[in-house]
Amino acid sequence: MIYKNKVIIPLASAVIATFCQPLKAADWLSLQGTEPAKAGAARVWGFIQAQYQHNTSDPNAAGGYISPKLVGPNLTSTSSFNVNRARIGVRGYLDPSDKNINYAVLLEAGNNGITEPNDAAAKLVDASVTFTHIKGAKIRAGMFKTPTAEEGLRAMAVANYINFSWVTNQLLQERFANQQYTPNVAPQVLPPETDLNGYQRGVAAFRDVGVQVFDTVSIGNQWELTYAAMLGNGNGLNFNDNNSDKDTYVYLAGEKVFAGKGGRRQGLKFFGWSQRGVRTADLSNDDSFNPVDYDRHRHGIGFKYLRHGIRVSAEVMQGKGMIWVAPHNPSFGMGPAAGNPMAENGHGAFGRSTGYYIEGGYRLADSNWELDLRYDAYDRLENDRFEVNFDAITLGAQYFFSKKTRVAINYEIRQANAPNFAAGAGPNNNLDGVGDVVSVQITSFFSQ
Repeated sequence: MIYKNKVIIPLASAVIATFCQPLKAADWLSLQGTEPAKAGAARVWGFIQAQYQHNTSDPNAAGGYISPKLVGPNLTSTSSFNVNRARIGVRGYLDPSDKNINYAVLLEAGNNGITEPNDAAAKLVDASVTFTHIKGAKIRAGMFKTPTAEEGLRAMAVANYINFSWVTNQLLQERFANQQYTPNVAPQVLPPETDLNGYQRGVAAFRDVGVQVFDTVSIGNQWELTYAAMLGNGNGLNFNDNNSDKDTYVYLAGEKVFAGKGGRRQGLKFFGWSQRGVRTADLSNDDSFNPVDYDRHRHGIGFKYLRHGIRVSAEVMQGKGMIWVAPHNPSFGMGPAAGNPMAENGHGAFGRSTGYYIEGGYRLADSNWELDLRYDAYDRLENDRFEVNFDAITLGAQYFFSKKTRVAINYEIRQANAPNFAAGAGPNNNLDGVGDVVSVQITSFFSQ
């Protein structure tokens, strides 16, 4: 099970709590959805991330590779250079003389899960307008990040780790099943003859199209309450919907503010969030187009503590329904090998999953170096025959050349195992040999 590391987790917690200084702890809902009073009509901004990743995993006995053993998003090699993000945006006030309406537009031109499945040169990922006429209830409409877990909600340009945790990548980063049932792609010998990414659409990138009411309000001298409620299509980066059902999102956070303001504020924050919706997909595997509605629920709770050089953060997430299995399983692992896809006890369409992470960092005093440490674990398809446990320890270091440019180095010690099968049997035939990942990434901002 994912909770087997009873020594690693307390040790990681102690190291993080002892050796860390406050990093960025931002109110992402306000930073992404509103503008400061001094902003003008248009501010051009963006960032570029270029990286190298090397996956040390071994193939199965027949020489075949599955997606966790290759470098994404293309899944054609165990090592690769990539420009994984290249984003440029414009934001400001529609009328600088009226500070009640602001907008944000952002374009993604990097090679990642957003653009790769369609070989798109670029993809619009943000296009929204925020109205601040009502005190305590700002209204944002359009396409933007949903109120969700910290790893998904925060700006990718300031993420402390190069890759997402197992739970965020698999449970929260949504992929959409192909319109019609698509068979699983078999493990591939390198170079792959068949594309291991069988999905026809890109990831949702933690975004949706809809309307959100949100704000941050002060309670007493030190406490702040942040809330958000959103109604969206539940169809990711598509501007239109593919069914009549709408997704609901709620977010609530309470923070005791100790000192500072903006992105480097020190405080103790507790937060929780929930997503509920319906996905329409053909998972029938009967050579006919037979779309069915499936429930998709996600929720989580977490906390952050930053004060006097000490920082600790952690989050637990759970999900039911439409559990993503892998890029080479574009119909969520359904099919004869998985048994009856309508079984209520699991498999991708109905399964349950739980995961968590705990992480922190230490910015060396009088130095441009920062040290990072994260432990994360994910139990996919709990109590199902095809249950899989994942865990990883990520050791990281960052060097800041300036406020706008830094390089990050990560070493991920990874494990994956199907507990209901012996070594080399069933899913373990392919999971055995999942190895460590070494990655280096340069991030550079630009702003008008």
